[in-house]
Amino acid sequence: MIPARLLGLGHANPPHDLHQDVARDWARVQFAERFPVFERMAPVFTNAGIAQRQIARPVEWYLQPQDWATRTTAYREVATALFIEAARDAIDAAGLAPDAIDIVVTVSSTGIATPSLEALAHAELGLRTDVTRVPVFGLGCAGGVSGLALAARLAAAQPGARVLLVAVELCSLSFRADMLSKSNVVATALFGDGAAAAVLSTAGPAQVAVVAAAEHLWPETLDVMGWDVAPHGFGVIFAQSIPTLVSRHLRDALVSLCSGMGVAEAEIGRFVCHPGGAKVIEALEASLNLAPGTLDAERAVLTDHGNMSAPTVLFVLQRLLAQGGLADDRPGMMLALGPGFTLSGALLRQAA
Repeated sequence: MIPARLLGLGHANPPHDLHQDVARDWARVQFAERFPVFERMAPVFTNAGIAQRQIARPVEWYLQPQDWATRTTAYREVATALFIEAARDAIDAAGLAPDAIDIVVTVSSTGIATPSLEALAHAELGLRTDVTRVPVFGLGCAGGVSGLALAARLAAAQPGARVLLVAVELCSLSFRADMLSKSNVVATALFGDGAAAAVLSTAGPAQVAVVAAAEHLWPETLDVMGWDVAPHGFGVIFAQSIPTLVSRHLRDALVSLCSGMGVAEAEIGRFVCHPGGAKVIEALEASLNLAPGTLDAERAVLTDHGNMSAPTVLFVLQRLLAQGGLADDRPGMMLALGPGFTLSGALLRQAA
């Protein structure tokens, strides 16, 4: 089977910047008096490795009470706009027109829209009436890698078809002033909003090809990460320390992934990782036997945009490719962790 080639990448962020000191001050006002452990947790804002993020609405919007209706309205409006912007960016980078797209894969877990986002964006973006739509929900932070893997499989299964992947997440819509939990404070320190897109096909000029993909789901870990569905909106669940889980279990899962993809870990020239937070990046470097500071592009994306969930690893990939691509002629391995609890991997090679 001919592997899918990555013809173009794109991204988009909402226009509202949230600087980390503003986020910390906002959280202190919301939580300090009602949640006694807040001050012990407050250093997470300084230690997260984030300078600023972009969020769906102006800061003042988050200071007002919000419910499912207002959050859903914001999701439909902002996610659709970001979908269109990121998709156009990727389609332009691929040297195509929107009506050349045959299949659209939409990855999003931070809101619910029916019709789904690619249908809401369809007319303005200029997609064909016979485009195949594949909306995917629930992958969380693993969605960038799992979505790319799915898009690559679809492209390889239909040689010559052009597949558009768009990952859109508005994590800030889960900010909950009514939710007094450690997970909610951590989410308030980490999450930002954004969209990333990719165009894949078996034919066309490209830097890299997606040649294999695999996942590893750990048993009895359903409570590690996910959403609590409550009357006022989604609330984040972090039942265990993600950096600790990475340190303890990533290596065995990586061996499983490499075996499934037919590659030796020693062959991999560059890991391309989802930067969940500064401590997660440190745990990844240690678990992957990388020198401290190796995951520089991951840190740069985290600093500028925060943890945007699924799109974030595609931001990292776009930054790396803009800097010259993969190391030498060795393959790259994209990695992301998400609800399940799952490690998702995709193997990249220089396109011939």
